[in-house]
Amino acid sequence: MMPIISIITINYNGLKDTCELMDTLPLDDTSIEVIVVDNASREDEATVIQQRYPQVKVIRSNVNLGFAGGNNLGIEAASGKYLYFINNDTLLYLQDEPIKKSKHGMQADLKALVDRLDYDPQIGMVCPKIRFAWGQHPIQYAGFTPLSRVTLRNHAIGFNELDYGQYDTAHPTPYAHGAAMMVRREVIEKAGMMPTCFFLYYEELDWSMMIQRAGYTVWYEPASTIYHKESQTTGQESPLRTYYITRNRLLLVKRNSPLPWRYLSYLYLIFVAGTKAILKDLSKRRFDLAKATLRGLWHFIKL
Repeated sequence: MMPIISIITINYNGLKDTCELMDTLPLDDTSIEVIVVDNASREDEATVIQQRYPQVKVIRSNVNLGFAGGNNLGIEAASGKYLYFINNDTLLYLQDEPIKKSKHGMQADLKALVDRLDYDPQIGMVCPKIRFAWGQHPIQYAGFTPLSRVTLRNHAIGFNELDYGQYDTAHPTPYAHGAAMMVRREVIEKAGMMPTCFFLYYEELDWSMMIQRAGYTVWYEPASTIYHKESQTTGQESPLRTYYITRNRLLLVKRNSPLPWRYLSYLYLIFVAGTKAILKDLSKRRFDLAKATLRGLWHFIKL
């Protein structure tokens, strides 16, 4: 039986998180295949995952291909009609939650995403409600607001709010959230695979725009929920994250902003936001972060 859904996740030195995710996936459901791409972890975590979860298809890359490159490896290996990309630091359900099944036997949260894509052929990508896995599980994502043309600022709807059902209506959203997004295979064939030039951060925003330029819409579907531990791989204030956020924000402008907004954004992001970030980090004696911001700006300018 060919799988209906291919669940794809990336592992990079994250064996504990990946195994915790595997424990929440319906591995015995023959309508679903699970693919783990090990992105050149320091240890041979791919073999450990394969041994613990023989139902899972594990792909070992000898080179760290980044978020997009790793997911593209998963796309090439996937057989499903629907591809569900989820971070390895997510959980489909919490330990104290019962697993909900649809009347067709598929896990209800997965079926809700499939149903949303099937509702309208113009819907190319859909994201679940994303809640944090800690504390009282506040909302992380219930859709995004549009990016401003110059500053590239926006916000996640519902961010850090307790979930009282206030965002339980499905709606279009300008961008997907990279922690959890389902796409129909035919959409990828038309719009293209994830852009690998970013390596880390902002790929999902760029991919959302690619998919919309191909004639599709992106939706938020609250009938499905996933729980996110958030930045277990890179950390919230790491030089790695700072470098890629700085560089890739400019790269997103280069690839998607029309003139004259593109150059206005360059001026703002380099001379206003970049300078402010460097001075702030220097005042806190975070010289590593200030250096990472400078490197991000310089490497983009060299492009």
